[in-house]
Amino acid sequence: MKKIEVLGTGCKKCVTTAEQIEAVAGELGIKVEVEKVTDPAAIMGYQVMSTPAVAIDGKLVHSGSVPNRNKIETLLKT
Repeated sequence: MKKIEVLGTGCKKCVTTAEQIEAVAGELGIKVEVEKVTDPAAIMGYQVMSTPAVAIDGKLVHSGSVPNRNKIETLLKT
């Protein structure tokens, strides 16, 4: 199971990112645990300058926008 953290302040883009990751993972049959991280200190720990951002298993893999479906599929499959 992949642990996915969606980093952001809880804005609409952050919520959309989390929802899309869960939806794509479900369609692909990949088990994920999606956590929304809103604590500024935790976000800064990843050195994120713009949100939403996505970390998988503790590694920052995307930041600054809502990832599109192809990007999400690529992230989940690696």
